Amino acid sequence: MAANETQAKAFVITRTFNAPREMVWKAWTERDALTQWWGPKGCPIEVKVFDLKQGGLFHYGMALPNGDKWWGRFVYRGIEKPSRLVFVSSFSDEKGGVTRAPFSAHWPLEVLNNVTFTESGGKTTIKLEGGPLNPAHEERTAFEGMTESMQQGFGGTFDQLDAYLASH
Repeated sequence: MAANETQAKAFVITRTFNAPREMVWKAWTERDALTQWWGPKGCPIEVKVFDLKQGGLFHYGMALPNGDKWWGRFVYRGIEKPSRLVFVSSFSDEKGGVTRAPFSAHWPLEVLNNVTFTESGGKTTIKLEGGPLNPAHEERTAFEGMTESMQQGFGGTFDQLDAYLASH
């Protein structure tokens, strides 16, 4: 994703897991697996809808330690088993409608994510690249200003994925 006048600088995170690609792919594409590792540590999720197909929806709620519940969703744009997932992520309401992030009035409404899965020597490398769709200037600025926080957040989520893979 190239930076231009309408696109923020892409967020990229890469991580290698000690598991074959098929196993890592299933962790990303099966409902029961996602419930065990997706999201911030200490924030269990409930899945309202899981429909893995082009145009399909993954709609979930995260229970935060303070008792709040945040909702999120993915709309799948591309599924190339077992090498690539493309989806638009958004914060949402309980009914699945797109909403602003609870932590920022300027967080982009939609973020396009491209996740690739490559295997070498029985290990799988995931590269997640994301950026806001059609962001306003304030949204671009908010997104680019959260790079360190997103690195930490995805780092913790990927730690949970690593633990999930090690136990299965």
